[in-house]
Amino acid sequence: MNLFHKDVHTAWCPGCGNFSILSAMQEAFAAEGLRPQDVYVFSGIGQAAKLPHYISSHGFNTLHGRSFPAAFGAHVANPEMKIVISTGDGDTYGEGGNHFLHGVRRNLDILHLVHDNQVYGLTKGQASPTTALGQVATLQHAGVRNLPIRPLLLALTLGATFVARAFTGNREQLIEIIRAGLNHRGYAFIDILQPCPSFNRINTFAWYKAHSAPLPEDHDPSDWQKALLLAAQDQPLHLGIFYQKEAPTFLDRVKHLDGPLFKNKRHPRDIEKYFR
Repeated sequence: MNLFHKDVHTAWCPGCGNFSILSAMQEAFAAEGLRPQDVYVFSGIGQAAKLPHYISSHGFNTLHGRSFPAAFGAHVANPEMKIVISTGDGDTYGEGGNHFLHGVRRNLDILHLVHDNQVYGLTKGQASPTTALGQVATLQHAGVRNLPIRPLLLALTLGATFVARAFTGNREQLIEIIRAGLNHRGYAFIDILQPCPSFNRINTFAWYKAHSAPLPEDHDPSDWQKALLLAAQDQPLHLGIFYQKEAPTFLDRVKHLDGPLFKNKRHPRDIEKYFR
């Protein structure tokens, strides 16, 4: 039995891509030999953000868009744990956009999974930051008037050290990308395309199947400029690891922390010199 399985009732709609992401996370964590006590999953608010309730691990629901600060604090306190952010496109790129920008810049050693269904599912289908221009949504009756955010391009230009895109309909690839992200030392960003059968009738499972394709076999994930060009393409939506490089993490740059804070027995006065 998978130790990360949790026998609970979910609030997700039948056919929701969140089920596939949850299952892939459970499989990937188990395949990496992790235990529930080794993993801490953070989220904000939304349908995707309910995931910590449905997986057997440490979990923390934060305020809307505020998963990054809490995950940051946990990582600094105990970098020996696998820190995972698992939340939605609205929560990440909308309410949490500012934290996303600066979280990428810090290169925290965490895995970030974005459930990207192009709508706000919890509040019944309003357009999100990734909804296509002109698409009709429950509050955008005349169609969306704002250009959509391009998550991969944004992450690449901010300096993310691991940038990937996956699709819930390609489960085996999704598991392998999550495992690669877990093993990456630094910020690992995965934008996961997922259908919302209740509120997004355009980006369906069949639509993604028809409009996505693996990255070219000769793609070199160390080539940042090629990654940019591929991420800029709308057709097809490429799936795989676009870019990956080794770089100092945030904690590599903060030498005075001297190991996990939970093991640090210093008295507060011992750190006064760092505030002078």
